[in-house]
Amino acid sequence: MNQEVEYDAIVVGTGISGGWAAKELCEQGLKTLVLERGPMVEHIKDYKTMNDDPWDYELKGELSKEDKRKQHVQARIGWAPKEDNKHFFVNDLDHPYVETKRFDWIRGYHVGGRSLTWGKQSYRWSDIDFEANKKDKIGVDWPVRYNDIAPWYDKVEVYIGVSGQNLGLKHLPDGKFQPPMELNCVEKDLQSSMEKEFDDGRLLTIGRVAHITDKKADFEGRQPCQYRNRCSRGCPFGGYFSSNSSTLPAAERTGNMTLRPNSIVHEVIYDDTTKKATGVRVVDTETHEKLEFKAKVIFLCASSMASVGILLQSKSERFPNGLGNDSDALGRGIMDHHYQLGASAKVDGYLDKYYKGRRPNGFYIPRFVNLDEKTKRKDYIRGFGYQGGASRGDWSESVAEMSYGADLKEAILKPGQWNIGATGFGEFLPYDDNRVTLSATEKDKWGLPQLDFDVEFKENEYKMREDIKKEIAATFKAAGFKDIEVYDNATGPGLGIHEMGGARMGHNAKTSIVNKHNQIHTVPNVYVTDGAFMSSSNCVNPSLTYMAFTARAASHAAKQFKAGKFS
Repeated sequence: MNQEVEYDAIVVGTGISGGWAAKELCEQGLKTLVLERGPMVEHIKDYKTMNDDPWDYELKGELSKEDKRKQHVQARIGWAPKEDNKHFFVNDLDHPYVETKRFDWIRGYHVGGRSLTWGKQSYRWSDIDFEANKKDKIGVDWPVRYNDIAPWYDKVEVYIGVSGQNLGLKHLPDGKFQPPMELNCVEKDLQSSMEKEFDDGRLLTIGRVAHITDKKADFEGRQPCQYRNRCSRGCPFGGYFSSNSSTLPAAERTGNMTLRPNSIVHEVIYDDTTKKATGVRVVDTETHEKLEFKAKVIFLCASSMASVGILLQSKSERFPNGLGNDSDALGRGIMDHHYQLGASAKVDGYLDKYYKGRRPNGFYIPRFVNLDEKTKRKDYIRGFGYQGGASRGDWSESVAEMSYGADLKEAILKPGQWNIGATGFGEFLPYDDNRVTLSATEKDKWGLPQLDFDVEFKENEYKMREDIKKEIAATFKAAGFKDIEVYDNATGPGLGIHEMGGARMGHNAKTSIVNKHNQIHTVPNVYVTDGAFMSSSNCVNPSLTYMAFTARAASHAAKQFKAGKFS
């Protein structure tokens, strides 16, 4: 590629945020270079395991010892990687990092990033969330409120296709939804029980998920969800939203996108004279060649921690501690969500009931604590929600039974007892001493400094975790479920795969990195729109919010560009 060509815009990363930045900028007419550190993944063509069956794998889906060695961090999540999707998770030996304190960094380095493996859960923030830092005097106040973002939530939901149910809750705003997926009989039982047994506002609904359910809708070649639940292999139908099936093809159709995989962006180039960024420095992952690309506008969407790492490496005489880092906030306030704790139970009855298909979604129990005086908790602030599901067991339950012959054959042909489980997702507060820095000694195979994580749960998080376990157990007990087992797996931050923060949004450069439009305060032609800009974490899945802010920021950038503000 000709490094002398100056693009209108450069987008770093092709995941949830990068795909949206590419689409919006290209559709606004900007000639846009999109850089991805991993290899190419083309929709459908490169989903090599999309139709495989369990018996197609020698180890029935489990990783080999060698793969477990290569993906020892990725495997901490438990449910992935497996044989059928391991190629969508990084090789940890090739992409190391330093853990001053344990941090479970789950990554996907390829075109599309984690948009190919995300859980698709899509929830809006409310003013309760945007105002929380100011109210609690923690971190920095968000310079935006719900009304600023609501139109962009609308735009994103309609475009990607989010199915769900409107509830009329102040703390979980309604959206522009496709028809909701259906709860099964046990989930409806729990829903009814919660309405009868609790007066604190707790309720159950189907998850709001980025899957097309309207068979009549036109989604530019994407088809409705087929209920295969093979999402993390890549969906050939495009039933769930990914960059590969949706936003990147939209950007490509404009003729304005140039996509370059295998390109590690490690620095934004700053011009002391113009006080603007002029481009980025890149290492080619295959040749190790060092390259520079020029543009008038830069969008950092490399994923939260990677974007923070790029900014930390972007040093100059003006910014000796990283681009835009006058506040020393860069790399601080790293957050995630609670995960890997909750409860499971057995459910009597309903043996004449079953369900059709493999629904790639579960139920959702929205936050019901610390919303008002009635639901206030004394020992911690903020809140949590639950994601879960009910299902019937299978033939494997018969292994431990004392049956054989005809009795065993009969048993294994019938589904087993109903079971139910729920996992808590709780808010993590933005502490300044939870931070990521550049290692002074450790480098990767391309000679770039590794990130060093010093992040931990603190008292508020530990007290919330206890309540998460207590409340879901009480909810199951009230429904009459049996053999309730509470669990709390040993984890570190990161395992919720919702890592965020490090380049927080705020009112000024003295306390934050980016402004209300996601621009770096002191370098206005650089936008940060992945999770790095988050100033607090809420307790809901954050991807919808990243997309809404990205679309909003790209619209702002296009207007500024056309007005000559970045020339």
